[in-house]
Amino acid sequence: MDTLTRLSKNLAVRIGIGVVVAVVLVVAPLISSKYVNYQLGLIAVFAVAILGLNIVMGYAGQVSLGQSAFLGLGAYIAAYLVTADLPIPPELVVPVSLVLCAIIPAAVGLVVALAAARLRGLALAMVTIALPIIGIPLAKRFREFTGGSQGTTVSWLRAPDWTEGFLENDQWRYYVVVVIAVLMFVLARNLVRGRMGRAFRIVKENEAVALAMGISPYRYKVMAFTIASLFGGVAGFMYLGIVQYTSPETLSFHTSINMVAAMVIGGSASILGTIFGAIYFVLVPTLANEIDSSLTALISGAILLAVLFLVPGGLVSLPRRIAQVARRLGGRRATATPQNPSDEARTPGTTAPESTEKNKGKRQGQ
Repeated sequence: MDTLTRLSKNLAVRIGIGVVVAVVLVVAPLISSKYVNYQLGLIAVFAVAILGLNIVMGYAGQVSLGQSAFLGLGAYIAAYLVTADLPIPPELVVPVSLVLCAIIPAAVGLVVALAAARLRGLALAMVTIALPIIGIPLAKRFREFTGGSQGTTVSWLRAPDWTEGFLENDQWRYYVVVVIAVLMFVLARNLVRGRMGRAFRIVKENEAVALAMGISPYRYKVMAFTIASLFGGVAGFMYLGIVQYTSPETLSFHTSINMVAAMVIGGSASILGTIFGAIYFVLVPTLANEIDSSLTALISGAILLAVLFLVPGGLVSLPRRIAQVARRLGGRRATATPQNPSDEARTPGTTAPESTEKNKGKRQGQ
């Protein structure tokens, strides 16, 4: 494990791993089926959504149970811009939609955070729970914008003409979504490793210490929630690009709870753990449905409990957990096995006392 740790810190090894990952991401959609590309696209979508959740919960230590509301809001904004007859040049629809899907949810998150950041515990949880609960009836009511209960179906992010004969629509959508996901992960990595990330950790650990250091807990709580909302809105844009459909169910509270569970399973306060969480979020329900659709919730819950008990730090901490177990087993074996075979003949209460008695008898005879 020490060797693996040294290798992981080696710059050349990191570059090599990055090149391999990049090649896999580029080649994967070219050799996969449309269904596999769809699943890979969904993993990228929910990786971004869970990443935002990880920033506000894992790094900043706040409670957020309404991430699905911002994902759904971003999807509805993109759907409206695509279907409405707006004076926007066709080539600008995608970038304008992406920008608005980031700004509007972030603004909504900011307004909510300004009121909710002063709350703690259950009160804060209730505020965030209210977001998807309120969002669903609102989405059903404003039919002219959302399509009502039927939702909105779109047809966009088609492969450009210059890719004709080379890329299919599903492959082009995959590339667009993955590029956005990579950019968001780079942004999040720089954020959590910079000054803001350090402030988040201090606020999470002890607000009194943060105040003593000149860090405003209220300010950074608001910032964390706003950033998470922005990530959720971008994930909504990506979701519409992959699924080509959105409905009030996109905002459901059930989706938020599953994202929280996925974040815990992957690893809280971990960029890499977010990817593991997204893979769990997308693939486990799919595999469970293949086994028995009635056991999906049971299998997902069993996996969550197993991770919490066996690997409390999430799947990202599995190598470290294995190393700890190996060290413990090695220590026990070293304790049980004598270091010197001759020590077995010198166990307390046998040889040493006998030698003492013999020497004592000789002294008495003299």
